[in-house]
Amino acid sequence: MQTINLKINGLAVTAQKGDTILQAAQRNGIKIPTLCYLKELNEIGACRVCVVEVKGARSLVASCVYPAEEGMEVVTNSKRVLLSRKKTVELIFSEHEKKCLSCSRSQKCELQALSVELGCEEGKYEGAVNTYPLDLTTPYLVRDNNKCVLCRRCVAACKSYQGVAVIGANARGFDTHVGTSFNKDLKDVPCVGCGQCITVCPTGALREREEIDDVITALNDPTKYVVMATAPAVRVAIGEEFGFPIGTNQEGKMVAAMKMLGAKKIFDIDFSADLTILEEGTEFINRVKNNGVLPMFTSCSPAWIKFVEHYYPEFIPNLSSCKSPQQMFGAVIKTWYAEKNGIDPKNIVMVSVMPCVAKKFEKTRDFQSAAGVPDIDHVITTRELARLITRQGILFSDLTDAEFDNPLGEDTGAGVIFGVTGGVMEAALRTVREVLENKDYGNDRINFTEVRGLDGIKEATYDIAGIEVKVAVASGLANARALLDAIKAGKVFYHFVEIMSCPGGCINGGGQPIKTAHIRNNVNFRDLRAKALYDADEAMTLRKSHQNPVVKQLYAEYFGSPNSHKAHDVLHTKYAPRPKF
Repeated sequence: MQTINLKINGLAVTAQKGDTILQAAQRNGIKIPTLCYLKELNEIGACRVCVVEVKGARSLVASCVYPAEEGMEVVTNSKRVLLSRKKTVELIFSEHEKKCLSCSRSQKCELQALSVELGCEEGKYEGAVNTYPLDLTTPYLVRDNNKCVLCRRCVAACKSYQGVAVIGANARGFDTHVGTSFNKDLKDVPCVGCGQCITVCPTGALREREEIDDVITALNDPTKYVVMATAPAVRVAIGEEFGFPIGTNQEGKMVAAMKMLGAKKIFDIDFSADLTILEEGTEFINRVKNNGVLPMFTSCSPAWIKFVEHYYPEFIPNLSSCKSPQQMFGAVIKTWYAEKNGIDPKNIVMVSVMPCVAKKFEKTRDFQSAAGVPDIDHVITTRELARLITRQGILFSDLTDAEFDNPLGEDTGAGVIFGVTGGVMEAALRTVREVLENKDYGNDRINFTEVRGLDGIKEATYDIAGIEVKVAVASGLANARALLDAIKAGKVFYHFVEIMSCPGGCINGGGQPIKTAHIRNNVNFRDLRAKALYDADEAMTLRKSHQNPVVKQLYAEYFGSPNSHKAHDVLHTKYAPRPKF
């Protein structure tokens, strides 16, 4: 890579040719504050917080878009620059709803942090302010334009990450605001509910529909049997909310904290990830043997399912009919577990802890009531669990590790890796190969590394029982769109395709701890969380879903065999086209 030489704040530094001033500064340990900028996603120079002085330039320039050049002299911290940044943030505050004490992003808000950093005066510029009603029309998301700073990071995520683009900048000038086409409610546009807009928002303008109070009410109701269960990706992210390094597996403290909340049982949705593999793997084998619809698509990600229903309804027959692990878990709790323990399913309150906001929508879908009552009652995100733990006065960092309750706390390494892109595919391949070849490989040759990694699209071909099985994995719905278009055009063929709606998979879900722009631009937090899951898998004795002893017990006592009639009634679902509006 060709390098260039320049001066920043009087220091001679080296940067790469093609760098912006911002990138050149970051390479040399110099921080320039930003607000709208996100590397490779939103590089538009709109907010003017990152301005710097360049010798010879008449005006201050936005460092996130201004190219660094050989011999350039840049000043990032002159009085002129600092006053400009301060005024910019104060002007943004003049149109911002300043209810910081009650905001869910208080102390984690990038605008708030910038104000403190720059020494801003909150009410310096007062005047006319636009007010907007809250959009509370979906079960998963709150849109509050009163806190929007028009950075357009959410717009970029919706378009670039997900290829959905249901939000954009409406109107002009003082009336500019982020909204949907014709300012429709979010429920009236083909939003898939992934929550990636929340994760990139620097303020509290976008947040999940909180269910913490509902959970507290259930926990305090002596007539209710509350069960809480967590998804794989939650354990490698929850610690970040309490100051632990990114990617630290805090399963033990997480379980200990949840037990202190007062639920009857704390279980692990990794169990139903294993169950999903038995059902989905069997469905795949049956499709291959019986000339069924191929490729078969995974069905674990609810935003992906909604994406297909809205944008590619012709591929609905390709979707696995399996419920997601969340919904399977709730269904098993309210059927087999309820019968086994003599509990009326109407008295069970099933609370799932998810890295995903689309799960809040999923629990409301049709065909999700195996026992005649909803499979899942409440869904809280990783962030909500952290707030619930804090609200209940539990000192997370001081806790002694605890273990999940039995029997539905049993899992395998295959269930654990469901939380990262490629994990569902690898888990399925581990089981499908042994079933078709009628051979136990032990823990040798069970790592299907070709489907690992954070690339948007991955492909591989495997010889399984003499069949050349072609598979593909995609994460991020923009990548899913590209893959579907290629399949539709006949350019590629696969037998089995895994899609996760969020880039990198559930480790980067819309309900995970929010990372500031500085961290997103400089730290590969997705990789750190993924590594923690793979490390957990490697440390386990049982690493294949069909080895899970409680899954075996469940089939022996209740379902008979995977894909049985009873299994279909409880563990499978249906889909239907949705309008594009």
